[in-house]
Amino acid sequence: MNDEPDDRTSFADLGLRPELLRALSGLGYEEPTPIQREAIPPLSAGRDLLGQAATGTGKTAAFALPVLERMAGGERDRRAPFALVLVPTRELAVQVSEAVHRYGRELGARVLPIYGGQPIGRQLRVLEQGVDVVVATPGRAVDHLSRGTLKLEHLEVVVLDEADEMLDMGFAEDLDTILAETPADRQTVLFSATMPGRIDRLARTHLSDPVRITIGREQAEPGEAPRVRQSAYVVPRAHKPAALGRVLDVEAPTAAIVFCRTRDEVDQLTETLNGRGYRAESLHGGISQEQRDRVMTRLRNGTADLLVATDVAARGLDIEQLTHVVNYNVPSAPESYVHRIGRIGRAGREGVAITLAEPREHGMLKTIERVTKQRIHMEKVPTIADLRARKLELTRAALHESLLEDDLESFRVVVETLTDEFDVMEVALAAVKLAHEATGAAADEEEIPEYVPRSGPAGERRGREGGGERREPRRPRRPSAGMTRLFVGAGRSSGIRPQDLVGAIAGEARLNGRDIGAIEIADRFSLVEVPDSAAQQVIASLRGATIKGRKVTVRRERDDPR
Repeated sequence: MNDEPDDRTSFADLGLRPELLRALSGLGYEEPTPIQREAIPPLSAGRDLLGQAATGTGKTAAFALPVLERMAGGERDRRAPFALVLVPTRELAVQVSEAVHRYGRELGARVLPIYGGQPIGRQLRVLEQGVDVVVATPGRAVDHLSRGTLKLEHLEVVVLDEADEMLDMGFAEDLDTILAETPADRQTVLFSATMPGRIDRLARTHLSDPVRITIGREQAEPGEAPRVRQSAYVVPRAHKPAALGRVLDVEAPTAAIVFCRTRDEVDQLTETLNGRGYRAESLHGGISQEQRDRVMTRLRNGTADLLVATDVAARGLDIEQLTHVVNYNVPSAPESYVHRIGRIGRAGREGVAITLAEPREHGMLKTIERVTKQRIHMEKVPTIADLRARKLELTRAALHESLLEDDLESFRVVVETLTDEFDVMEVALAAVKLAHEATGAAADEEEIPEYVPRSGPAGERRGREGGGERREPRRPRRPSAGMTRLFVGAGRSSGIRPQDLVGAIAGEARLNGRDIGAIEIADRFSLVEVPDSAAQQVIASLRGATIKGRKVTVRRERDDPR
């Protein structure tokens, strides 16, 4: 018998009423998370609260339970909403609404999600009949306010959930409009995963003497593996689709989101991944709400395993079976990185965050590490040999499972017939070969060049051809046949190396690195040979680009007669 005192906090210790405790027990909640322990007591007491908490820390229950506790504890006009929860997306509106309904079932809580893309008639009818908690996107809430169908004069609680996302999506003016229609003595709760200056300004304007809480993602115990494994691969742009395919082949995610910058990139990458055998779906602003709903249904029921999406289109998504998040490009801001990886490693589950960085983006990874105070491990892109080994391991695992679980007796006659002619080991090898090929064994592919920051093979070769970094360029000679020599207004004194020029030209002009000819680097300038047909494209592409953090002049060499 263990006589040691149990100092863990329970939901009962937080003073919640029996109806809520029974609901939590029925849902399998055993003890509160850190954000729930910190937030529920002051919110139940009516205090304003400013909370910084990552997705997956349990913040929905942290504000929903006190709202229900307070709502059930006093007299009020049952026709008017008691609480308004504002969220950035329709998916999050539905998720929060479902959670509040589950927690408040025994209290008879009436909850209504209102968002765009849903017929407004039903929303009007429910609002007319009376509702306790409204969960709304800002745009649709303003729409109802203008119609006079959402009345907030008796509102007692306003919750701004994922406030930084709402500001990023351009809802700042809508938030001001909505909050202006609420009573001055309301309770205001603001949760945000990040705390940029604009969130602090929003809090100073609309919160009164708030309790401040900061809860990071739950960390693993010392010696344990982190819940979210963060890794990055430095890959030239031209090889990124192949590199992503290989990484996914090795990782074998249950479900993954791949984040891209543009709609075109989403569509192209979705097509590439489907061609590789994945069941990929695209999600961006160019698809209809009906298509979006179908995509999410396929992902949740397992008929799709990859979602390729833009940041805006994927906001508010909560996919329970998600195991991997992939940044196809390095996010432009650390806050975006935080939001993306916040979708995995939730409720104690492990997750994997993968970033594909082009050579020129390598420094941005260090910035993200510094801001998030989390290590991103640099990995090597899986080789063809790695892929083959992984495929063989999957085949072995499938055969092992079949041997343990399947009824194989009906196949015995086939084996016995063959062993009259062949050794049993040969029969087994042939069967494994067929099983392996049926799983889609890796096709012959080109090896992806390994990124070497300071002295990669291409840099060394071009350094030798053009004098490299240690010698002044020779007296300019005629360009090679079919090539044009370009003048770049930066050289050795700016830290320019051959691989910097190759990376910039290949990345910005989408030129294959093998097509770039001799490179010569002097103290204050460099000379680069590119194909005649691509010269003007390279000049135009590099006009607004930076090399080693600075904008440079790029033009044809002066003595080039063209």
